Amino acid sequence: MSSTDPFNAASASAAEFGNLSADPGAAGELNLEVLLDVPVTIALEVGRARVPIRNLLQLNPGSVIELERGAAEPLDVYVNGTLIAHGEVVVVNDRFGVRLTDVISPAERLRRLR
Repeated sequence: MSSTDPFNAASASAAEFGNLSADPGAAGELNLEVLLDVPVTIALEVGRARVPIRNLLQLNPGSVIELERGAAEPLDVYVNGTLIAHGEVVVVNDRFGVRLTDVISPAERLRRLR
């Protein structure tokens, strides 16, 4: 770190900040291995519905909410709130899973963020 302020990362050069590479001799290379253990949340969306609060308060066990998506349409797969793929429900060893049928390209994901 900078000798003037050891706690200010903005004042440190890349060399002073440290090399994130697995190989200590590989200057300038980033090691993405440090990101591989970061947990993310994966969510599957079957569909959505907008209902007035009046109707929401009338729901009982056995009530059916009609979704805006057709039964044959694929599910949306989100990672940390970002759409990354589409898929279909499968059952594996008595558990639900999802088979990806289409993965959104990184360029398309960036376009959707704007």
